[in-house]
Amino acid sequence: MKEFKDFLTNIEYPKSKSSWDIAGVMKGKNGFYKFDTKPLKNNAKAGSFKTKADKIVLDIKDQYIIIDVPELHQYLKKKKLKKLVLEELISALEWNIILPKI
Repeated sequence: MKEFKDFLTNIEYPKSKSSWDIAGVMKGKNGFYKFDTKPLKNNAKAGSFKTKADKIVLDIKDQYIIIDVPELHQYLKKKKLKKLVLEELISALEWNIILPKI
């Protein structure tokens, strides 16, 4: 099973407590992003509109689901939502990537 960091190059970690956990370039992509990789708690993920993370990484069974934070925030504000169903969110957002752990 691959760890999320195995999908990144040019890895950096925050120098102090931060809303992101790891930064880097996804292999095969160009952009350098900050990722929030904090685990789900009770099948939920808390977040803030003040986050410094560019992407949220959800560790679900045998895959990582990566969601764009600005697009997620725009969607939440537009729909006036506080809770989401992951499957609906993936189909509603344009920018998301699913990476198999295997």
